[in-house]
Amino acid sequence: MAKKKFYNILKGTFLVSDDSFKNWRMIIFLSFLAVVMIASSHSADRKVHEIARLNEEVKAYKSIMAEVKKTHMELKMESTIRQKLANKGVLPSAEPPKKIKVKSQD
Repeated sequence: MAKKKFYNILKGTFLVSDDSFKNWRMIIFLSFLAVVMIASSHSADRKVHEIARLNEEVKAYKSIMAEVKKTHMELKMESTIRQKLANKGVLPSAEPPKKIKVKSQD
């Protein structure tokens, strides 16, 4: 009996027999599930590649930010400011600054 069922599957008679409508519904349903699985897999792959690309972009931006911070720190240094202003004839004051106090009029 098992051999007969196996041969019927191999011959494809289960697709054209009287109760083949049940078999066709199951085949169509399984095909639909296979297509959904494949689409889901492709979507997940696309997301993984997008995440990897964005991580590389973040690394590049962090590198640029570090370089800009370094340049900014160098420009803020007193020695750098003195050099740039000395070329224009501005020199540091010889006497310390004086504190100005403002009294409020009540």
